[in-house]
Parts: sequence; structure tokens; C-alpha cells
Amino acid sequence: MYLGKRVNRLMVRKRSARLPIPRFGLWLFPLLFLLAFFFYPLSKILRLTFDADVFTAPENLQIAYRVTLFTFYQAGLSTLLTFFLGIPASILFSRFNFFGKPFLRALTAIPFMLPTVVVAAAFNSALSILDLQLAPLTLILLAHVFYNTTIVVRMVGGALASLDPKLEQAARSLGANSLRVWREVTFPLLRPALVAAILLVFLFDFTSFGVILLLGGGKLATLEVEIYLRVLKLPNLPLAAWLALLQLIFTLLISFLYSKINAKITTQTAPRFATARPPQTFREKIFVAAFALLLAAFFIAPLLSLPIRSFARLEADRGDRAEVRVGLTADYYKELFVNRRGSLFYVPPVQAAINSLSIAAATVLFSLTLGFPVALALSRPTRLEKILDPLIMLPLGASAVMLGLGLIVAYGRALASPIFIPIAHTLIALPFVVRALQPAIAAIPERLRQAATVLGASPFRVWQTIDLPILRRAVLTAATFAFTISLGEFGATLLLSRPELPTIPVAIARFLAQPGGLNYGQAMALSTILMALTILCILFIEKDNHA
Repeated sequence: MYLGKRVNRLMVRKRSARLPIPRFGLWLFPLLFLLAFFFYPLSKILRLTFDADVFTAPENLQIAYRVTLFTFYQAGLSTLLTFFLGIPASILFSRFNFFGKPFLRALTAIPFMLPTVVVAAAFNSALSILDLQLAPLTLILLAHVFYNTTIVVRMVGGALASLDPKLEQAARSLGANSLRVWREVTFPLLRPALVAAILLVFLFDFTSFGVILLLGGGKLATLEVEIYLRVLKLPNLPLAAWLALLQLIFTLLISFLYSKINAKITTQTAPRFATARPPQTFREKIFVAAFALLLAAFFIAPLLSLPIRSFARLEADRGDRAEVRVGLTADYYKELFVNRRGSLFYVPPVQAAINSLSIAAATVLFSLTLGFPVALALSRPTRLEKILDPLIMLPLGASAVMLGLGLIVAYGRALASPIFIPIAHTLIALPFVVRALQPAIAAIPERLRQAATVLGASPFRVWQTIDLPILRRAVLTAATFAFTISLGEFGATLLLSRPELPTIPVAIARFLAQPGGLNYGQAMALSTILMALTILCILFIEKDNHA
């Protein structure tokens, strides 16, 4: 009997390791891609930092200390404020059922998928409509809370909703009050999810770029922003490389801690119980009503202000001396197609949209071409996959600005080729594509392939009739992820894009940096278009996941 079980295990292991393509062939092109466009540029950055003068120059030390301190300060404060809103929101969604709950939950998730340029433009437009003036740091903190709250809701709220209610009931039956139940039962079970959420939110705030660049007013600089400034505005590549290395060390450390904590998330679950219920007491009803309205107002106001502001004329079109005409207009959308100055070097915003769509399409093609063989290999993992899998995820530990800097340092003049922008986007999108495809490929029943083979089907025929129909949905989801990421990518694109080939996020940033209501209105119009495209992609992914 023991021998029979051992033979069965060996047969299963052999079947799981058998792939239609040799494993080395599956990994060859993805690894060559990473070697050429991630590890080689990273080695060039490291080489620049070996200069002792860069480390010891007092001015460089002062700059590094200042921007690192501010990066940690704003990330820590943003994380604290995010949890100040996220914990009550987690309790609201996990403990109570109320009218509009699915809509409100989806509403909190939309900002996380929006490009940071759109988030910055949304807060800019909301302040413009309300005629408010806030300090740049306050705007940055609000924007970070806006798109990171969903992380707390999903991670902490999910863990809270999965707790077995019998544990709290047992504690109360033994005489424990609410505070003691929280301290001795609930909190210890939630601690891993809380810590993991804190690290993840902190990581996103730590590597924030577009929000700080556009809302900081040019006065506030994190490591990301300072790297950008030292590449394009105040050229100092050795200092930029040193700051990039410093940031990479911190992000990899935070990512490592997050991975260790996330692996420990185990809660006492009871799937047959529904812990969420309608509010019963007067206090619960007040909490649910008040906090649901607060969340709706906080998330709807910036999103709604963008389309409103894109049709509203509130200031002069061309500077302070021009005539101010207040009212509704479609001129900002019409201007997207016009080269009003007749300049040979002007690129109409509609061309930026075409550029973004073309780059996104190329990113989808590259990501699927490289991601599919990797996902196929990881679906039947061996010892080789355990070694190589982290390499595919490494670009997530590097910021987009650092990826752009690495390509600049490594390839210099060759960057005149527009192919480098979709290459940078592919580095960012590839891990998401692999993670979207891998479970779907692993879930294909091996017996279906074996039955088709027994009936005489060739490997290509097996793939065409068995794998492809099953994987179609996952491929569409992965392609949508890559497309959405490429549309909104800002950091690397800002460094790599040529003046005559801007993308939508770069064009928005340029319009926001120029005076006059016409430029501002075009920025709002472009941001509205980009937001609409992103939301459509999000709805497609959500519909596909629930189909």
C-alpha cells in the first residue's frame, strides 16, 4: 500500500513537471529581457555610485538627508491618516449590511487603479471649484489617503470579516467586556493583517511620485522627485544614481518585511457564518449612516469634480489680463485637436492620446509574449522556478523613476527610439500579467490534455482546443491590467519620452505647469478622458472576475 502511494506521487510529479516546451526555453526570452533592461541598467546605476566623491560631498549628503527624511515623514504621516479613515471603513464593510454597500465598496477601490496624475488633477479641480487654498503637504496627504484607503479596507476588513464569531461570543460568555475582547481576542488575530497593510500602504506612499510632483508646488521633494530633478532639471547623474540606490534598498527592505508578515496571515475563519448584519442599535445606525456619507463624499467629490471642471470656465483663458468669462463650455475638449499657435514643434493633445494607446498596445503585446511562458513554467513549479520566480518580481521593488534612470544611464543616445517607453512599461506590468495568468494555467485539468492526446491531437491542437478556451478570460484580464498600467504610467515615461512623443499623463503634467485657464481646462479634459478609460478597464476586470 505504501509502495502504491509512492508510485502515484511520482506519477503525479512527473505529469506536473511535463510541459510542451523545455523549461529553459520558457525562461530564455524573459530572462534575457530582464538582463538587458533591468539588471544591466541596475549595474550601471551601481557603477555610478562607486565614486567616493559622490558619497562624501557635503552638498550631496545634505540633499540625501533632507529628501530621505521628508520621504519617511510624508509616508509615515500618510499611512497614519490612511488608517485613521481605513479602520472605521473596514469595520463598516465587514460588520454591517446597508443600502448601497457594494457601490460604496467599489467606489473606494477606483482611486487605487487611477493614474497618480489623474488623482492629482482631481484634487486640483476640486479645490478650483470650491475656491479653496490648502498647503501642498495637506493636498499630498489627502491624495495618498484617497487612493490607499482601499488597501486597508481589503486587507484588514477582509481579515475582520473572516473571524469566527464564536471566538468573541465565547469571550463575552466568560465575562469579557468589548475592550477586553478586542485586546485579547480580536487584535491578536488581526495583527498580521494590520502590520502587512501598514507596510504596503507605507511602501506606496514612500515611492509616490506623480502626486508629490504635481501637488507639491515644486517645493517638496521625496527621493523619487529628487531623482527626477537631478536627471532632467538639475543634471547630476551620480547623485541621482546614489539616491536611486538608497531608495531601492529601502523599498526592497519594506517589500521583504511585507512578504514575511503577509505569509503569517492566518485567521480563525468560519465560512458558513455571515458576520455582517444590518445595524440594530441607535449608535450603530448613526455610525453606519454618518460614516457611509463621509466616505461617499470623500471619494465622489474629487472624481466628480474632474468632468465638471473640464466643462466649466472659471478664469481667463490666457493669463490674468485676459477677459474672464464664467460659464459652461466645450472649448477645452475642442482645443485638444487644435494647434492654435501653428508651431511646428507643438503636439496636439489628441496625438498624446494616440501615443498612449499605441504604447499601451505594445506593452500588452510585450507583456503577454514574455509573461505567458513564465506563467506556464510557474504553473508546474520545480526547484528552478523557486529560484527564478523572485527575479520576475524584482522590478516591483524598483520605482518607475529608477527604471527610467537606469535605461538613461545604460543606453543614452539609443533612447531616441520610442521602443524604450513600452519596454519600461513592460517591466512594470510583467509581474501583474504573470500573476494573472499563472492560476488559470495551473487550474487546467491535466486529464483533458491527456484525453485529447489519446484521441490523436497534436500539441498545438491540444493547446488550441483545450488551453485557449479556458485561458481566454485570464488572458483578457492580464491584457487589461497591462493596458491600464501603461496608460497611467508617469514616472519612467516622464524621463524617457521625447517632446514630440508625449503620452496623456505627460501632456497633463505639461498643461498643469503652464499658466492660463485654457491650459488648465485642457489638463482637466485630458484627465477626464484618462479617468474614463481607466474606469472602463476596471469595470471590465471586475466583470470578468465575477463572470
